[in-house]
Amino acid sequence: MTTSIRTIARVAETSVSSVSRVLNNSGYVSLDVRQRVETAIKDLNYTPSKGARMLRGEASRMVGLMLPSIDVPFFGILANTIERELFERGYHTLICISAENEDHEARYVAMLRAQRVEGVIVASAYGGTSHLQPLVESGIPIIAIDRQLIGISDDVFMADHVEGGRLMTRHLVDLGHRHIAVVGAPGHSQPIQLRLEGIRGILHECGLPPAVEAIGEDHSFAGTYALAQQIQREHGEITAIIGTSDIAAIAAIHAVRDNGGRVPEDCSVIGFDDLPEASYVLPRLTTVAQPIRDVALEATRRLEERLLDRQQGLERRPASLVRLPVHLVVRETTGAVPPADPD
Repeated sequence: MTTSIRTIARVAETSVSSVSRVLNNSGYVSLDVRQRVETAIKDLNYTPSKGARMLRGEASRMVGLMLPSIDVPFFGILANTIERELFERGYHTLICISAENEDHEARYVAMLRAQRVEGVIVASAYGGTSHLQPLVESGIPIIAIDRQLIGISDDVFMADHVEGGRLMTRHLVDLGHRHIAVVGAPGHSQPIQLRLEGIRGILHECGLPPAVEAIGEDHSFAGTYALAQQIQREHGEITAIIGTSDIAAIAAIHAVRDNGGRVPEDCSVIGFDDLPEASYVLPRLTTVAQPIRDVALEATRRLEERLLDRQQGLERRPASLVRLPVHLVVRETTGAVPPADPD
């Protein structure tokens, strides 16, 4: 049964107008009446409806979080960290999963505006940004995570993906590998493209042939496993595989072993992310660790700063493009290049 202001007034033995003044913190109410009303509110577990709060012009205390997926562990960790941090700060999170679909993102934008969210944290699935423009026009602060949103948000928090690609490749080159393949997905992802930039850069600097690249759109174990299998069939000279994510790298390990090879004795494999699964798979995955939770925390803090500045009428703080550092975690799936076949 829904508690009404009249019920509160009856329990507190006061008038409806006095209850209203306590709820809205406006007008004079004696200390005794205020205490009775507040006790009644607590005892009756009364919460003003969202519609009523909006009609009074109060902040919704809601934040939108738009992600391509939460099936992918990386985005699941992001979502969990952001939701918990926002909750601790007194906000509720509307999690929107675009399923790598720009039209879905556009529909979520309309929903978020209708819900009068105070801010939005976005990891957009695609490079296009026109469908996000209505959020800008509504004056809603937007924080970009994991990828830049040119023209939409000047506040960006992401791992240094280019450096991650360089670290993966340099590690393999230092172990003597010269014939390297790259397996991963989705190809349209900005972080994947940045990692590829780092990979290509190191190979070029070292005067090595370009990597064999098998980049698909299905970022799943099955999808990247098929790519790794194809690499194994068509390029027998490959001695190392770079997975553009830990999922792709784990799929590559299975593909090598299913083809009768050994990791790392016959083929080294390296990933990117350092998900929990990276240390559980056998052999344990060498990978580049990105600060997933730090990206989430920094984005959440910056959004709250933007909201407080707006509420207090303060001058806008400088924009932030923050590339958080990554680091190599060497485990068991990389080793020296195998000796050449005597034949």
